[in-house]
Amino acid sequence: HNSFTLFDFVFVRLCIKMQNDDVIWQIINHQFCSFKSKVAKEHTFCQNPYSVSGLCIRSACPLANSSYATIREEEGTCYLFIKTIERAHSPKNLWEKIKLPSNYMKALEIVSARLEHFNE
Repeated sequence: HNSFTLFDFVFVRLCIKMQNDDVIWQIINHQFCSFKSKVAKEHTFCQNPYSVSGLCIRSACPLANSSYATIREEEGTCYLFIKTIERAHSPKNLWEKIKLPSNYMKALEIVSARLEHFNE
């Protein structure tokens, strides 16, 4: 009989996620992305507000990574934004927004706790 384990489920889900992310990156990288900005032939930047590095590269692309996290400041307050594949069905709620305290050490504790099991 065919029985699936939790490992099988996670592995299949991870493969599907990676395939979808790769397809999105192929389109963004080789066709069109409204956030892409070329300054010179060698330098391509990302103007997406959720981009961690500002560089147009696969590992830092908030569109081509179904699991992504960044910290942004809005009106003097810092927030941790987390994107997970579970929210992909609802673009309006794609990003979980977590207010961070102004105390650096407390904010670092929250970020560490929330991203403890996050994909690298």
